[in-house]
Amino acid sequence: ETETFTKNENNVLEYSFSLGILAMEGRGFEYPTDIAIASNGRLYVPNRARDAGQRGVRITVLDEASEYYGTFGLIGNDEGQLIAPMAITEDKLKRILVTDEYSNQVSAFDHDGNFIMRWGEYGDGNGQFNTPSGIVTDHDNNVYITDTRNHRIQKFTEDGHFILSIGNKGSGAGEMDLPWGLTISPAGELYVADWGNDRILRFSLEGNYIENYGSSGIGDGEFRRPSGVAVDNRGYIYVSDWGNERVQVLDEKGVFLQKLRGESSLSKWAAHFLDTNSEEGDARKLANLEPDTSFLDAHDPHAESAHIEKFFWAPLSVELDGEGRLFVVDSNRHRIQIYNQIS
Repeated sequence: ETETFTKNENNVLEYSFSLGILAMEGRGFEYPTDIAIASNGRLYVPNRARDAGQRGVRITVLDEASEYYGTFGLIGNDEGQLIAPMAITEDKLKRILVTDEYSNQVSAFDHDGNFIMRWGEYGDGNGQFNTPSGIVTDHDNNVYITDTRNHRIQKFTEDGHFILSIGNKGSGAGEMDLPWGLTISPAGELYVADWGNDRILRFSLEGNYIENYGSSGIGDGEFRRPSGVAVDNRGYIYVSDWGNERVQVLDEKGVFLQKLRGESSLSKWAAHFLDTNSEEGDARKLANLEPDTSFLDAHDPHAESAHIEKFFWAPLSVELDGEGRLFVVDSNRHRIQIYNQIS
């Protein structure tokens, strides 16, 4: 039997509830990629849609009580439009910043989704991008962006003026291979999900390399294409271990504490849909939601996640709120799973 999480005295998280439902437009998600927990109490979630050009591209706005506040950033090339939104954050000016992997730009919106500004263009020079896919800001409102296919992090002023570049392609100390998610810890250090090297990198905000955590594999404390990272005020490190279909928790020294496979229950939106659409609700009640997966390759968690609804299926991003709760963007299931701190 597959354990949904490692049961030991080191556990720091337990499942609480889920948000979202699959919807090609309007209220819901379609392949969500990230989440911003904003100062107005609302959650901003970018959606990629299944295929380029589909109507599912948008930023969905909701709160943790599942109240829905609309969408913005629909597909297009004009100001205020997005094509392949990837990462999102709120800065100190209370702007919502969104990276777009296709246009190689960063767009800024207010809380209501009104366009403010954007910057960026394709290239490998200073201030240019090739697939920007992670974004975070520091206490001075400088902006850090993972420039994925240029294998570096770029640092900008809040107005988009280039400050410095961190890292280069490789697998050595401080080098990167297709970096993805990133965060700044409460202690003021930069952590990067080094996707291609199966590890987490740690830098000062001036770009000085400090340390790395993890290695390639499926064991505890090992990663297979990590996509996102968050750090709490104890220095605990939370990683969306995308290729292993799980989330892992490490302590401040990088020692493994806990792994999560997913525990999702029905969201309010999903429960309402099934109540309204009784035929689908009745069919779900008869379905086996936890089938025997012993026939599957034990080294293929992707296939296992495809069969078991509550498990993560492409966990892309992790984000901590002010109460220490962990929000996991569960992309292929079109939902957010939320976990409480228990220790």
